[in-house]
Amino acid sequence: MEKKGAVLMEKYEVDKFLGQGAFAKVFRARNLETKKRVAIKVISREKVVKDGLVNQIKREITVMRMLKHPNIVQLYEVIPSRNKIYLVMEYAKGGELFRKILKGKLEEEVARNYFQQLITAVDFCHRRGVYHRDLKPENLLLDENGVLKVSDFGLSALAESKRQDGLLHTSCGTPCYTAPEVLCRKAYDGVKADIWSCGVILFALLAGELPFYDPNQTLMCRKICAAEYICPSWFPDEVKSLLSGILNPDPDKRILISEVMETCWSRDGLNYITTITEVELDADVGFDDRVNSENKELVDITSLSSGLDLSGLFKHCLVRIVSACSSSKLPTTV
Repeated sequence: MEKKGAVLMEKYEVDKFLGQGAFAKVFRARNLETKKRVAIKVISREKVVKDGLVNQIKREITVMRMLKHPNIVQLYEVIPSRNKIYLVMEYAKGGELFRKILKGKLEEEVARNYFQQLITAVDFCHRRGVYHRDLKPENLLLDENGVLKVSDFGLSALAESKRQDGLLHTSCGTPCYTAPEVLCRKAYDGVKADIWSCGVILFALLAGELPFYDPNQTLMCRKICAAEYICPSWFPDEVKSLLSGILNPDPDKRILISEVMETCWSRDGLNYITTITEVELDADVGFDDRVNSENKELVDITSLSSGLDLSGLFKHCLVRIVSACSSSKLPTTV
């Protein structure tokens, strides 16, 4: 059904294979009526149920349906069939921002433009009670016009996932971009954890490398938890000051997104995006729900994205990070 030339629901013609994970494949397709390109994520029902990821997929669909913003990949349609779930999404022709960073540091104005769009999108998510929890250049896509699109909400959490203390408790994400409190398996504020990841991305955009990377993974973890990094000499003083506020290992002292937006460097040339569309939330796509706890946090999410559930991997940030960064630049997977 997903072969080149195949037509899905008499509406979408598949024309290119884009990639695959453990239980999902992604194809490019064309809407036969509008001629518009879309990306279709094809999910195996059997694999999802077998791996106990039903609630995760439901949550991802719910999140994507509630986030209508120019800097977030849009979910257009969910098409269930007997054996598969088809997620029809916005197609980002420009690919991952990660690929641009691999070529080296970006010019300040270019980096600022991407960072502004990222912060605007993340703030939009937070205002709607959504915490991404796996922000990294691999999950930031670009359309044909270079507009940034936040993608992959497979590790996201909703405000309702908080426990009685008002915090999240599942350690998940990609280690090189993950906040110290999450690595150390402490209860954490999803907003502040996302802000930390944005700071690491900003550093990577301007430096072409990560702030905390070390080939010794225990040392890398120590650096993250102590926020030990050195800004390159070409970083403007305003950027250094901004990073010191974002990459503060104490989440209570970490700068807020509203404060980030008010800095002179962040505001320069920014056009705030205010497109907000409320949509009906309905993630029931026909699963036989075999997971009893609707708000149960993820235990094993490696099959959906390149982020990891870090539960059990970190003890006081001094244990070995499994499959961590593999180069002095940005990692493709961890």
